[in-house]
Amino acid sequence: MTSYVLGRLAAAAGVVWAASVAIFAAMQLLPGDAVDVIYAKGAGSGTVSPEQKAQLRAELGLDRPVVDRYVDWMSGVLRGDLGRSLFSGREVTEIVGARLPNTLALAAVAAVCLAPLAIALGAWAGARAGAARDRVISIGSVTLGSLPEFVTATLLIAVFAFAWPVLPAVSLVAPGTSPLLTPEVLVLPVVTLLAVMAPQTIRMVRAQMAEAMTSPYVRMARLHGIPERRIVTRHALRNALAPAMPLLAGSITWLVGGIVVVETVFNYPGVSQDLVRAIAQRDLPYVQSVTLLFAVVTATGYLAADLAVVALAPRLRTTPGWRR
Repeated sequence: MTSYVLGRLAAAAGVVWAASVAIFAAMQLLPGDAVDVIYAKGAGSGTVSPEQKAQLRAELGLDRPVVDRYVDWMSGVLRGDLGRSLFSGREVTEIVGARLPNTLALAAVAAVCLAPLAIALGAWAGARAGAARDRVISIGSVTLGSLPEFVTATLLIAVFAFAWPVLPAVSLVAPGTSPLLTPEVLVLPVVTLLAVMAPQTIRMVRAQMAEAMTSPYVRMARLHGIPERRIVTRHALRNALAPAMPLLAGSITWLVGGIVVVETVFNYPGVSQDLVRAIAQRDLPYVQSVTLLFAVVTATGYLAADLAVVALAPRLRTTPGWRR
């Protein structure tokens, strides 16, 4: 088990490194740079000489070789230094630190609600495959999963903020306060995230649960008079969860991308607002560091899923070649 964990940690580190290269390369491929944006917003790009732009690029370090800039950025990241914003001059850690708690609170609430909701609905539907509840849950999950998050968010706002005004349409949080102190601002964003994340996991758990309920060990348990609820919760569900764990982890790590859209729609004061603005401004240090942070969260989620699969299915630890 120790060698497996070390191998997975090494693989996760390799994924993060590859993501850092891809992120840095993608930023270099964007048209224009921070200098173009600065002069376009200020004096106007047509009234600035190439020498002035070259001087500003030298001051910002944008004229240095690409490899040197990548090495400097990654060495700073490894030291905990994410660099400075090209526009405000503030430390990226300072900018992110002001909004990251809000994003983490939203993501944590959605993740905590996702696992029990998806597992419970999937298991409930799969335990009686073909029954009315199975059809209702399956149709509902397919319908919700087919809607983009901004469409789901718009529908929720129309219903619960305008037609039936019980929740705020805009999730405003006072600076320096926790969104958990005003939980009503989290309801619609969390429901939107769950509506997009949960369907795939529900369908996977449902399929695995339906297969487990027809297995020989379940039939044998019924012949021995074991109560149906115990068969479902103690035997079938445990084996159904193992294949579904990677997909559940994928749904949770989807928060990394989906939360950007949700925060933008609800005007929620998370890191997404600054990220969208930084992309438009070509603020490379900020965009690179925040995107790399998202990549670390994603790799960590899949690593946790791999370890959870082994924990849920002990037979994997005794199967020849499972470490591969």
